[in-house]
Amino acid sequence: MREEMARREEAELRRSSQKPRSPEGWGLLSALWYLAFYRPIITESHLRRKNIEFIFIRFSAWQYAGCDKLWAGLVTTLCESIRGHFGALPLSVFHVVGTRPRFASGFSQQEWALKKGACLKLWATLFILAAGLAVLLVALLVPGVKDHNALKVVGSAVASLSGSGLVVGLVSVLKNLLVSEKQKIERLTNSERFTTQLGFMSKVRHEVRVLVDYLAFMEIFERRRLRVVLEITSLDICYPEKVAGVLNAMNTLLSDANTPFIFILAVDPSVIVPCLEQTSCMKGLADNGYLYLSRTVTLPFSIPEMGARSRLQCLEAAVQTREDLMYRIITGNVERRRAKRAPAPPARRPTDADAVGCIHEAFRCLHDGADPLARYLPADNTHVRRIVNTIPVTLRLLLHRAAAAPSPRAAAAWVVLADRWPCRLSWVLQCLEDSWQSPVAVADTRTLWSVFQEHVGELSALRQPLRNVLSLDGDPELFQTFLGQDFPFAARDARAFLGVTVNLDHSIRRTMGLLRGLHRLQATATPPVSRGVQCPH
Repeated sequence: MREEMARREEAELRRSSQKPRSPEGWGLLSALWYLAFYRPIITESHLRRKNIEFIFIRFSAWQYAGCDKLWAGLVTTLCESIRGHFGALPLSVFHVVGTRPRFASGFSQQEWALKKGACLKLWATLFILAAGLAVLLVALLVPGVKDHNALKVVGSAVASLSGSGLVVGLVSVLKNLLVSEKQKIERLTNSERFTTQLGFMSKVRHEVRVLVDYLAFMEIFERRRLRVVLEITSLDICYPEKVAGVLNAMNTLLSDANTPFIFILAVDPSVIVPCLEQTSCMKGLADNGYLYLSRTVTLPFSIPEMGARSRLQCLEAAVQTREDLMYRIITGNVERRRAKRAPAPPARRPTDADAVGCIHEAFRCLHDGADPLARYLPADNTHVRRIVNTIPVTLRLLLHRAAAAPSPRAAAAWVVLADRWPCRLSWVLQCLEDSWQSPVAVADTRTLWSVFQEHVGELSALRQPLRNVLSLDGDPELFQTFLGQDFPFAARDARAFLGVTVNLDHSIRRTMGLLRGLHRLQATATPPVSRGVQCPH
């Protein structure tokens, strides 16, 4: 993401003559000036900007597992990180005098509009203050007028009333400067009336809305797009109620259109799903945690099983943390193995143009009404977004892994297959994996549909423990038509696509492997019968 950010910044500098700004140094004074006297306007040129800045925020759920409301810790972390990134002073001024951006009328390219009402109020206040001070000075210093108390009273009253407005504004800025949004939310959560405080959620949403408006203001000021990336980790070691609270907070923050938040949820689904099914948030979803996750996550990325090279890299990283004698011995072996490696000839790396061409071809197949792939697209908008988001990732991974260029149509069909029938595809892949590990492996030319037909009886026997996963699948007849007629994928295709299948939850396959092994043990185990005892059956 940082590389993409730098690449877009360079491209935008070549396209436009305007350089990005930062609220630091002299830029801070400029930002305060615009905050006080100008209203930001979202223009067409701003919407065309491609440069972007990611604000990375890491949230470890385990650090806040002891508080009553884990989602409150997520919101406070968000507020504190944004405050620390831009500085406390601009955000405090925005709380008092800031305005949310509005869209331009027509094709105007003017990004700032003067706050005429605020300027008139300020000039009127300063004029009245100056007039009051002048009257007061005349009443105090001019001979012959000193004895008139009426002028003193009028001058002091006018000066006090006009100056009080400025003092109130400065006090408000100082208050927001000293009391952060995190402290406000913590004060609400620590209140004794927290459980019965009806306006608590509205106050939290107000603080979040102020942050969203402030980010929109800073987008126009800095001349770049801003996205807040929250990386949520350690959620799968928290209590079930805390897990559901964080996911609900994510959905709340993402509920508004054009929200600038991106959540990276790094969890183990096999742990999260049972936690969700134990809470009350599953009511109305048939107590199915997989269904809840599929409706929440818009870009699933299940990391495949670690390869041999990755295992060696993890081993080397773990060994390098040791400082005893064993560390020296093992690192010596690692260095000797590295020295024996011959330098590989430089291979042609796939360019971005190759990836873009494959992605366009895949989407063309999806949009082509004459292509059979188009009729397998789901009707649910969330699943369509998952497919659209996953196809570019899959094709780019294929380009980096495969020696030959992959078929964009086949890759798009595989993504649709994994999204529409995750349970049945996971079962076929598990059967193939068990076959590959056995002495008699399945032929590479054998179709996946024939493998499914051979083992469908075993899947039917396990339908009760797999009922939640089976409910994720689409129409079974369409599955038969997909693999049997339109896209007859073979075992070699599954082997090629398995390492890049990121939109398939691999924990489902691991659960199937465990259930299949237990089922085979029960089927092969026969209780011994003594010869001296007559069997009643």
